[in-house]
Amino acid sequence: MIYFGRKKILCDEPEINKENVVSVLLDALDVHNNNRSDIDYLYRYYKGEQPILRREKQIRPEICNKIVENRANEIVSFKTGYLCGEPLQYVSRGSTDDVSSAIQTLNDYMLLCGKAARDKELAEWMYICGLGYRMVMPNAPYIESTVVPNLKSGKTNFPKDDSPFDIHTLDPRNAFVVYHSGLGEKPLMGVKYVVQKDQKIIYSVYTQNYYFEIVSGGESNRELKIEKSSDRALGYVPIVEYPLNNARLGAFEIVIPILDAINTVQSNRIDGIEQFVQSLIVLYNCEIDEDKAKVLRDAGLIQLKGFGDNKADIKVISEQLDQQQTQTLIDYMYQTVLNIVGMPNRNGGRSTSDTGSAVIMRDGWEAAEARAKSDELMFKESERKMLKIVLRILRDTVGTPLSLADIDVKFTRRNYENILAKSQVLTSMLANDKIAPQLAFTHCGLFSDPEDAAKMSEAYYNRVKAEQTAPQSVSGTPKEGDAVA
Repeated sequence: MIYFGRKKILCDEPEINKENVVSVLLDALDVHNNNRSDIDYLYRYYKGEQPILRREKQIRPEICNKIVENRANEIVSFKTGYLCGEPLQYVSRGSTDDVSSAIQTLNDYMLLCGKAARDKELAEWMYICGLGYRMVMPNAPYIESTVVPNLKSGKTNFPKDDSPFDIHTLDPRNAFVVYHSGLGEKPLMGVKYVVQKDQKIIYSVYTQNYYFEIVSGGESNRELKIEKSSDRALGYVPIVEYPLNNARLGAFEIVIPILDAINTVQSNRIDGIEQFVQSLIVLYNCEIDEDKAKVLRDAGLIQLKGFGDNKADIKVISEQLDQQQTQTLIDYMYQTVLNIVGMPNRNGGRSTSDTGSAVIMRDGWEAAEARAKSDELMFKESERKMLKIVLRILRDTVGTPLSLADIDVKFTRRNYENILAKSQVLTSMLANDKIAPQLAFTHCGLFSDPEDAAKMSEAYYNRVKAEQTAPQSVSGTPKEGDAVA
């Protein structure tokens, strides 16, 4: 089966309300169910349930190996680890101490939410099926028990062992977002649903201003009824879609035919070895009954008698598969997969004179970095939508001076690659009195949070300079009566 990405769910209604939510949901489910079928297939393929396991062999069906060389799992695991191997960080785009302190508090809240693990789950879904879904909701027990009483009493010392919001990664097979078909395609509603044991489906529908709980009835699950509805004051759809690319293609989806071919060749390869070991026996100029054939199979020996000039003979068919040519074919297909998906080949090379940069270029790490940067752009766009919801929750609960323009999203992987070249760039820029130190720290690429690094370095430099210029006695310890310059 060949897939061509997931389809974006669009709606012509400018607003979702109680009158049209059921009809919009039914139309959206038609598109979502097609996407869901593709997503479920890709997820099972990622886990190892691949077409080779349903292989049937017409000739000598007793020798039918089914080898799954799960390169799909390798692709997803590598790309997930490469993109989110280190926790994503928020850094300040401003220069005031209040903004820097608020950014640190925001990072602390994300740590309490376990966001690093949620990012990994989200990236896995993105690379498996081309999209992922994240849901941000107020931490109701924390707000009711801590935030509201403190706001009433005027206290500001909130405990640091909990966060005023929760972050969840949703299964894209059971969640989707509906967008308006007009300019900008703004999100109209987010939907997540659960299937109960009695096969009844409960849909949780979130819009900017309303929440609907819709229950399916009947055998076709097309009879929808609104069981509950309420107003929402958040002002945003709390479910955010994270597409991997515009086509919503998974990382290995475009190379599935080659992956299936690798499985087929490997399975036939093992068949060839087994068939060579269990070679067929041909009898010339003789006839044996079934009992004697069984003796031949069990004992490995049989006595034959010739008739006249026709001498009896036994020969073995032992044509072996050319393993060298087979390995060449597999290597070619695997290298093609790596080139298409943008992964390093990790062949190691044999040259001892290559520089670090040459090895990076030769083995494909530069291509992997370029693909990761492309994925970062899509991830950051959705991350900013999520941050709008987070900041709204913070303003309504514990308060924050942050605005979205104060926050930049940084992926912290590979900050220390080519560290010597980056440190030389930093030194050269700092030595130029026409370049502001902040620009030097930002553009050298050495620090995940260049502003924090610049402030820390400036404070350290000023302290060291003050110590060096402070007056001291000959022995190093000021004495009473010493002159002070």
